[in-house]
Amino acid sequence: MTFLSVEQPDDLVSSTSGIAVDFLRDWQHAALRLKAGHRTAFQHGYWLDAWYEAFHEHAPLIALISDAATGRDIAVVPMMSHVRRGIRVVEFADLGISDNNAPILACDATFDAAGARAISAALVDALRALPDGFDLLRLKKMPAHVGGKPNPLVSLGRIGSCSVNGNLVLMGDDYADYRASLRRLQLPRCWRVFSRLGNARFEIATDVARARELLDVMDVQQEERMRQLGSPFVLNDDVHASFYREVARQGVAEGYAVVSALVCDKGIVATTLGVRYGATYFLLRISHTGKTWANFSPGLLVTERTMEALHAQGVRRFDLSIGNQDYKRRLGAEQVPLTDVSVALSWRGVPYVWRDHAAQGLRRHPRLAALAARAMGKAAR
Repeated sequence: MTFLSVEQPDDLVSSTSGIAVDFLRDWQHAALRLKAGHRTAFQHGYWLDAWYEAFHEHAPLIALISDAATGRDIAVVPMMSHVRRGIRVVEFADLGISDNNAPILACDATFDAAGARAISAALVDALRALPDGFDLLRLKKMPAHVGGKPNPLVSLGRIGSCSVNGNLVLMGDDYADYRASLRRLQLPRCWRVFSRLGNARFEIATDVARARELLDVMDVQQEERMRQLGSPFVLNDDVHASFYREVARQGVAEGYAVVSALVCDKGIVATTLGVRYGATYFLLRISHTGKTWANFSPGLLVTERTMEALHAQGVRRFDLSIGNQDYKRRLGAEQVPLTDVSVALSWRGVPYVWRDHAAQGLRRHPRLAALAARAMGKAAR
């Protein structure tokens, strides 16, 4: 284990208190900190355990942020470092797998806007002080709040600067009210059509073996769908497949990993994979058999049945994942902005920050962004 500590002088942080930033290069040691802290489902131990194990070729870099005067923990930031085009980049432990990224915040952590800026500045200064010679810090897909607490790291950027967003369905205690709002989707009719198939049923995997069976089918169905669309598919390669199965292995029994399916005598018609933390569920993957049984919208139906089952277990917040497909609006999802941050840690990172900020600015002007995209496409030819 490598352990480095960088304590910031008082004149580099806010007047409230000094901020100490320590770094660990081993997730298993870092995981012992803030076990009870505020987080989203993607900072859960099961998710990060599986991530650091599966993507071990990327060097772990976990920041432990604390009050320098009292030693009390403030946050843990699960990150990694890698080299891309000769630039040493620090990012969240993500690589496009997680729907959001955030620090794990101590339950008793309190800070105002100035304190948030002090925490963020301390992290940046500490990264610059490391001997690794990092060039660029990229923090992508950050929610504004974590467990009801403000996310201090968004102070480095602009709310909503991310190119993707969450899609949140908020429900009350009566699921029938929600289902009534979906009348135009004709889901009861879809269920009746599906029910005519032999031994038709909805299920949620309760053991690891069944979860793996459903994930195997999911990989095949999604690959086929992506091939029809002419898009690449990587979620069934050795690394990604092992990641999702490890999440399921650790989390199915206690309901963190949710693997569900529509099943009949002819086989598995549709599947979903999601993760649950507290009263919030994130839908991550959907698969179905395509045109074979399109007359009852199996992807939409398995999603709604999963939501119904989890609502009965106390879930009230359903995030239908990043990406703005039409079915999410049809299910009543509202867009939740996420924040991207880019900070130069050396002069070599400056051009990349300029480019990131330019891209963020263009996203605020869709017509200009479309013109730029077309121009870049013509230039590529």
